[in-house]
Amino acid sequence: MKRILPFALSLILAVGACGPAEVVVTMEIDLPDPDGDGTVNRALSDIEVQLIPFDRDQVFDSLTREYGTPEPAVPQELIDRRSEVQQAQSQWEASVRRWNTIRDTLQQLNTAMEGFSRGEARYVALFREWQDFDGQLGGVERQMDRDFESFTAMQQGTIRASDSVRILQDNWADDAFAEIGTVFSTIHRSSGLDWVVDTTDASGIARRNLKVKPGVYWVHARYQLAYTEMYWNVMITVEGGEPMTVQLTRANAQERIKL
Repeated sequence: MKRILPFALSLILAVGACGPAEVVVTMEIDLPDPDGDGTVNRALSDIEVQLIPFDRDQVFDSLTREYGTPEPAVPQELIDRRSEVQQAQSQWEASVRRWNTIRDTLQQLNTAMEGFSRGEARYVALFREWQDFDGQLGGVERQMDRDFESFTAMQQGTIRASDSVRILQDNWADDAFAEIGTVFSTIHRSSGLDWVVDTTDASGIARRNLKVKPGVYWVHARYQLAYTEMYWNVMITVEGGEPMTVQLTRANAQERIKL
């Protein structure tokens, strides 16, 4: 095994005399509103949360420096193309929302017209409104189809390019981090602290298994989005007494490109 990282032995933490302390982790991020413009806050359920008694990012950084060969980078051209794909997807989704709105409006107008006879003024007004929306529906549907074709065509090209870069990065990581399990185990034992794992419930809360000895920990979690992942590695100091609540949001996450 290569030498253990110099900082590993310095991560030994003092353990208090009291019993295990409870940590409560909540996960919530703002996401685009699927029903319109703007965003909505969504609790993140079924997400794995870990309390780790050392900074895993420092371990990876140290092993990377020791390996000597940098990780294969994502070409800027691919990043730009993926951004264009994301914009194309947003355009298609906007067309879908517009089509759904018109369709729903036509259904509502149909229902409203059923309450009047054809000769009534209210029926005539509703029917004219129905004709206006019906005339728009075909055009919006054709635009929706064009947007979808454009999005899928662009997506296919970036998928192939992303796969190629990911394979290079995976092969590099297999070599650079070959000893990561041994290094993690050694630092964990040296810390004298706990390493626990839990999963958020339907309300985006994890607490059942997050009971640890007092000390310094890092809250680690990931959440996958369409083109990126939200990554948390948040340092906390756990003390005895009342449960400690840690909020994981977009504000304290890193948003990383996902190939």
